[in-house]
Amino acid sequence: MRGGVELFQKIPKKWLVVVSVLFGTFTVILNNSMLNPILPRFIQIFDANAVAVGWIITIFMIAMGMTMPLTGYFGDRFGKKKVYITGLSIFIIGSICGFFSQNLSMVIISRAIQGIAGGLMLPIAMALIFNSFPRHERGLATGVYGIAAMVAPAIGPTVGGVLIQYVDWPWLFALNIPFGVTGLILSSRFLERTETDPEKRFDYGGFVIVTLGIGAVLYALGRGRTPEKLFDTLNISLVLAGLLMLVVFVFFENRQKDPLLNLSVFKVPTYAVSIVCTSAASIGLFSGIFLLPLLIQEVYGMNEVLTGLLFLPAAAASGIFMSIGGNILDKKGPKYVVPPGLLIMASSTIGLGFIKLSTPYWLILILNTIRGMGMGMSNIPATTSGMNAIDDKLVAQGSAMNNIIRQISSSLGIVFFSIYYETRRAQLEMGAGLEVDAAKLQTINEAFLVSAAVLLIAFPISFILKGVQDDK
Repeated sequence: MRGGVELFQKIPKKWLVVVSVLFGTFTVILNNSMLNPILPRFIQIFDANAVAVGWIITIFMIAMGMTMPLTGYFGDRFGKKKVYITGLSIFIIGSICGFFSQNLSMVIISRAIQGIAGGLMLPIAMALIFNSFPRHERGLATGVYGIAAMVAPAIGPTVGGVLIQYVDWPWLFALNIPFGVTGLILSSRFLERTETDPEKRFDYGGFVIVTLGIGAVLYALGRGRTPEKLFDTLNISLVLAGLLMLVVFVFFENRQKDPLLNLSVFKVPTYAVSIVCTSAASIGLFSGIFLLPLLIQEVYGMNEVLTGLLFLPAAAASGIFMSIGGNILDKKGPKYVVPPGLLIMASSTIGLGFIKLSTPYWLILILNTIRGMGMGMSNIPATTSGMNAIDDKLVAQGSAMNNIIRQISSSLGIVFFSIYYETRRAQLEMGAGLEVDAAKLQTINEAFLVSAAVLLIAFPISFILKGVQDDK
């Protein structure tokens, strides 16, 4: 114990902030990605259908997306440290509820609680780091922190798959508790208090409009995992209503003296472009998370263990190059790290678009590892350069909007690739007369090429990004 205290005393205070928020956010993201591959098991456990079980993921996504717009106000009104610790406490409560759940409804409620917590924590975590580091050091700091955002989704399915082999499903929730409590202790001790504004008014109108808009869009994306669901009357109505609400929100907020989300940040070119880059990178990330398990298990007939192992080197590469990319960002600027990262990720994704039935496993592993390198160099450095470009007072709001848009783009990517896989595979089998494995492989190849195209579109745009070096 004493050795641990001495170790923390040797770490600079600003880096203790990174360590503190890393524990909490890593746990939140890891828990969500762990549950994804376990959903079929829940169908058996609770004797439920896929739609009902799908709410385990959908409700988390909706609750988090609807909570994120509040973080800017809460952070300014009550202090960012207090908001983060509150969010982490709520997440621990949600995990305890999940562990003691007796039926599917209780699990879904527990996930809603966790989603609210995640919505409070993720945007505020970035704001806390920015509050502790000067602009020219934020790249490396967010690169280290970004391990939570990028690595957790990659290793989550492996961790979840291994756990479910040896323990009962409630332990998927129990795993969060020791990490969450550790993060709570560290956060209470090491996070710096930020200024508060007791006079800050709450934008009730903006809150209602944006909550309805984001909630409708995320709900539609969450339930639209098949062509029939996506294009049914209810889903189309939800998407249109949600988009209309978001348009109304823009006009409404521009007339407010103290808006819930200050949309003027989008007038800053570097911030706006950073959103485009992170959205493209997120679509690239989740295309791999969705398509590679299908490739390894459905086409090659390999097991879940080999599927999980495919992501581990990519996760490690992403973490390493996130720190390297952050360091380059601090020293030279975003143009030297984000465009190369997007190009590396796009090139390796194109490689996955041309694999064959005879392609060896090790080559797929290498291509995915290279994708991880590109992801590490592009995603978090783009976010950091965008946040550096806006006023420090708007960091919490900028982070919230970044997370909201990334959440929606990731969900949209998963829905697109899910539907593309089902419809195109059926078309190739029925219309073109291909064998099942050949149809699946061609569909996956095409989907990877679409993912690469999204990254290549963002590549030239990323050169617009400016760093703190450009202001000197």
